[in-house]
Amino acid sequence: MRRSVFIKTFGCQMNAVDSARMLSLLSSADYHAAASLEEADLVLLNTCSIREKADQKIYSDLGTLRRWKQRRPGRLVGVGGCLAQQDGEAVRARAPHVDIVFGTHNIANLPEMVRKAERRLPASSLGMEEGMITHWNVVPYLAPGAVSAMVAIMQGCDNFCAYCVVPLVRGREVSRPAHDILSEVGALAGRGVKEIVLLGQNVNSYGKKEGEIPFPELLRRVSAIEGIARIRFITSHPRDLDDGTIRLFGEIEALCPHVHLPLQSGSDRVLAAMRRGYTSGEYLAKIDALRKVRPGIAFSSDFIVGFPGETEDDFRETLAVMGEIRFDSSFSFRFSSRPGTRAAEMKGKIDPKEASERLRRLQDLQAAHTRERLSAQISREVAVLVEGTSARDPRMRCGRTPCNKTVNFIPGNSKEPIRAVFVTGAGTHSLVGAERPSHGG
Repeated sequence: MRRSVFIKTFGCQMNAVDSARMLSLLSSADYHAAASLEEADLVLLNTCSIREKADQKIYSDLGTLRRWKQRRPGRLVGVGGCLAQQDGEAVRARAPHVDIVFGTHNIANLPEMVRKAERRLPASSLGMEEGMITHWNVVPYLAPGAVSAMVAIMQGCDNFCAYCVVPLVRGREVSRPAHDILSEVGALAGRGVKEIVLLGQNVNSYGKKEGEIPFPELLRRVSAIEGIARIRFITSHPRDLDDGTIRLFGEIEALCPHVHLPLQSGSDRVLAAMRRGYTSGEYLAKIDALRKVRPGIAFSSDFIVGFPGETEDDFRETLAVMGEIRFDSSFSFRFSSRPGTRAAEMKGKIDPKEASERLRRLQDLQAAHTRERLSAQISREVAVLVEGTSARDPRMRCGRTPCNKTVNFIPGNSKEPIRAVFVTGAGTHSLVGAERPSHGG
């Protein structure tokens, strides 16, 4: 009898791809995707541990799932991903009703673990041998009609930034063979996918340890695959974004004019304490180089506010760099101490109220810059890759521009995946417009 699985994904895009692989694996093991939590026989939490708040949310959800499990005999609960890798069997100690615990390198073992759990046997897989990732060749589930797909090209990180738990839960950098990546992209193009998003914790380091082709060459080869109209990549480390990759933004039309480049702080003193490996001046130079080769390119970033030892002057330097660059968007958070990191042992912790106030000021400035960038698109025509029905109005469609701006628009008569849309308005985070009539319409 076929059973159903509900997967809840926390955190980054890499987790989203991992969840899609889990669904593919379980589909071959007689599980189908549940439309809701209540109808599911198996629930998997694919977890994140980048901040303490994420940990708290996951354990809170596990408390709710204890009651969910009690309502119907035979239900199963699994926990995978970064929190599972970090806490290991302690997950089951805190939540004894959990049947399956598996780490970031063990997704391929999921069907076997589910079968054990079905027999009421505890199932765990938490090994993280360097260089051993067993799930890359599992084809991630792709929704029918999807026009954009994420493709993992590497996993892990060797940078060991002072605040970051990623090397501890994702392991050291491991790159996937280029021929496997290109084969997957080709298969996706054959299924009608128009946009490819290449994923890694530090894509600019792709292939260096394994002797694979350099990242710029990988981008060239992906761009040569017929049917691929747009290419994006995340995430870049500012230190490792090289001239060869920067030049490609002026050479490859399909390479979207948007770069997510985490700054974290505008203070050189804080950047050094974070072990980021660059200065604010070096970061700004790369922004300038990208703008020269691709005028109009959009930038997004990440910021940590209240890092240990951060002074008001340090924080103002961050605001000053933001004012100079004027990011299109950013993700910003109050510093969260993570077990096993250097920052967890640092002195000079910032008062939480002060850190929260700084975060508010930063987010207010970013909101103003985002409004400015969006408003500049009014009365312009943009190319929108249509992703589905608009959440704001079922009569409208929704998609994104090459600069990664969301557009909700009134559709016309075109059936093409990429539409010309005239922008008529700007909201807080998105644009509004109307599709231009197609030829013959």
